[in-house]
Amino acid sequence: MVVSLPNLIHTVHRRTVPNLRQFHENRQPIIWLLAPLVGLATGIAAILFRLAIGIAQWPWLQDVSENVASAARAQPWWVILLAPAAGGLVVGLMLQYLLSAKRTGAVPDVMEARIRAGRGLGLREGLVSAFASAVSLGSGASAGREGPIVHLGASMGTALCTRLNLPDAARRTFLACGVAGAVAASFNAPIAGVLFAQEVILGHFAIASFAPLVLSAVIATIVSQAWFGDVAAFTVPAYQIGSYLEVPAFILLGVVAATVAIIFQIALIGTDWIARNVTMPLVARPVVGGLMIGAIAIWFPEVLGVGYDTTDAALKDQLPLAMMLALLVAKTAATAIALASRFGGGVFSPALYLGAMTGGAFGLIAAAAFPSAGSGEGLYAILGMGAVAAAVLGAPISTTVMIFELTGGFALSLALLLTVSIGNGLSQAVLGRSFFQAQLESRGYVIQHGPHLAVMKQIAVADFMVRTGESDDTVLPEADRETVLHSTDSLETALRIFDSSGAERIPVVSPTDQDRIVGWATQVAALARYNKALIEASVEEHR
Repeated sequence: MVVSLPNLIHTVHRRTVPNLRQFHENRQPIIWLLAPLVGLATGIAAILFRLAIGIAQWPWLQDVSENVASAARAQPWWVILLAPAAGGLVVGLMLQYLLSAKRTGAVPDVMEARIRAGRGLGLREGLVSAFASAVSLGSGASAGREGPIVHLGASMGTALCTRLNLPDAARRTFLACGVAGAVAASFNAPIAGVLFAQEVILGHFAIASFAPLVLSAVIATIVSQAWFGDVAAFTVPAYQIGSYLEVPAFILLGVVAATVAIIFQIALIGTDWIARNVTMPLVARPVVGGLMIGAIAIWFPEVLGVGYDTTDAALKDQLPLAMMLALLVAKTAATAIALASRFGGGVFSPALYLGAMTGGAFGLIAAAAFPSAGSGEGLYAILGMGAVAAAVLGAPISTTVMIFELTGGFALSLALLLTVSIGNGLSQAVLGRSFFQAQLESRGYVIQHGPHLAVMKQIAVADFMVRTGESDDTVLPEADRETVLHSTDSLETALRIFDSSGAERIPVVSPTDQDRIVGWATQVAALARYNKALIEASVEEHR
């Protein structure tokens, strides 16, 4: 068969031009161009955030490194008791007078903003929140640094596209670029940064978002490596699986890790519920919480701050069994108190910490029971670290890759995948959601059941109502005053009222004058807007 050149050109034109047109209409060129700038900004922000933590801890530890536990042991007991409370006072004042939400930002805020296509994240709020979190961690609050960095990175990503007329899918991509860059720079883990942004924030692995996320993560990592060097967060020996006879032990460790993750999440949620039901001035909450953390730290200084030095010690077989078991309880309590007291910080680093203690203790017990078959507690500490963190975050894929990048231990892939999958699966079976999803659910967003519920909360009546002109506004009849809508009501509320009333057309009244009709909402228009949003969400997730 002979193909003529004109026919070949026509075929190529027909198959490529529509794709290129769609690529341009979706504003992908501008996203690709600006994604590296997001990575540059988040890389610099991650460096400054870590330096700010060191500066905050210098007045009481005389040390700016991450060796918090060893530096704390050299201080008098009263310094350990009062330092977190002093930091809590500064944080409390910032919460009261500088942060409109009266709390610092973290991953759930970014997930909520993603539902609203990046709207709701302000750059000023992100910067102030990050500073409050740096003071929190620098003064000894038991929390992680990934939550504030993710929130700040997302705020920077959305700020960059605020003045651009971009579709919602593009805005979400920019938000995710900030997250990918923040995670990559904070942990020197670019692959995990990309996967975390897709798995946890976007909730899908669409090809269209992959290239911009990679551009942001790579630039952010380069910036971070230029300052801190190309080193893994944890330097561990080259562990190897001793025997495949250990597979049952890996499975059992997954079960134990799931148990620890479940208890940790229940402790966080329960302590937060208790704190919310205690009447206390907002400024005083971090102060009281800081005193409680300081009291724990007098006996266990290992609970202070991010805790990477103690996690590293567990990975290197440097902690006894009794200490690791005690730190499981102490770190859980200190982290729950810190977050419930409104200190800034995340849960990823504490989850790594608890996982390392779980795996290390499990490894010591296994070695004592089967001295000839065990691979050592250091290997089990790595496995436990991944399993607990994946279960808490609800991110088994990105967490697995992150453990590889944090430790440089790719030889443990079989065992790590096994323990992570079992730990995450059992935690989901018991709790039904990750900790981030539980926080979102408390705000009215149930994303684990699919996009339809989030879509109904995202769309407002104003998006599909037919407005009347000012001269056409009419007074609401007395008989219709019980079945009305407001322009700010959600689609979920509108559909519920349509269903309960049986009406096909409902008046929309003015928010300032409940007797004045400013528009009409029909059931047909509501359902049409709902279907359109679902189609757009499906296209975005699969493009």
